[in-house]
Amino acid sequence: MTGSQTLLSILELETLEHNLFRGRSPSTSWQRVFGGQVIAQALVAAQRTVAADRYVHSLHAYFMLGGDPAIPIVYEVDRLRDGGSFATRRVTAIQHGKAIFSLEASFQVEETGLDHQVPMPLDLPQPETLLSHSELVGELGDAIPEGVARFWKREGPIEMKPVSLVHYTSRAKLEPKQQVWVRVKESVPTDRATQAAVLAYLSDMTLLDTSTFAHGRALFDADIQAASLDHAMWFHRPSRLDGWLLYTQDSPSSSGSRGFTRGALYERDGTLVASVAQEGLVRLRTQHKK
Repeated sequence: MTGSQTLLSILELETLEHNLFRGRSPSTSWQRVFGGQVIAQALVAAQRTVAADRYVHSLHAYFMLGGDPAIPIVYEVDRLRDGGSFATRRVTAIQHGKAIFSLEASFQVEETGLDHQVPMPLDLPQPETLLSHSELVGELGDAIPEGVARFWKREGPIEMKPVSLVHYTSRAKLEPKQQVWVRVKESVPTDRATQAAVLAYLSDMTLLDTSTFAHGRALFDADIQAASLDHAMWFHRPSRLDGWLLYTQDSPSSSGSRGFTRGALYERDGTLVASVAQEGLVRLRTQHKK
């Protein structure tokens, strides 16, 4: 990703008309728009129509068609409700005259009350002791599957450091869990709307991969067809995004050519920032007889 195609520039939307916005994709050789980009841009569109004292606390989204990175995406916002404490918005992403994605998000004024969280896993290697994806490709070479290595070599706005590499270097059937340190490569503004959109973007990273580990597979295997189907996210506490976050992931189930994965994003001090759930298509391609 070039310097002009930073994450913050990806989140910049053009206002077309009342409730209508247009977003663009970075230059890429990928055939589809990254799902996290569409989630984040749709959330930005929804936030543009909500009072400044209301912050997103949850979103639920469906992917219907793969996005075309060569053309802009139009986001249409429906203002479903503005209540005393909550506001609800529906966003439809449109390309070539068709809906490719839909999102509903709920916003709430800031309140206090009961507060608890599940603790962050302890005794994990710290990110300073781990190698980045690009460093791992150079270090491990052919031990990394070709499809994974090709993805890891690409420059992007998010830096990731997996805690364990066994899922990528082994074809053994392993526990469907992983932990990844993630951080944004650029400074993130202090406003919570932008911070939430950045969190939404990175929440789609590596998530669906986890569902393949129990089968000794990788998402980039040539005989696997994979795509996000839906995505849900709950924003528990603000995050300044000025350092590393731990993204813990597990996959309770795969069935019907679908993989289901859950995730949790923690600050380094153990604060639970957000929870994520996603189901995606993980279909084994069949060879057709000629």
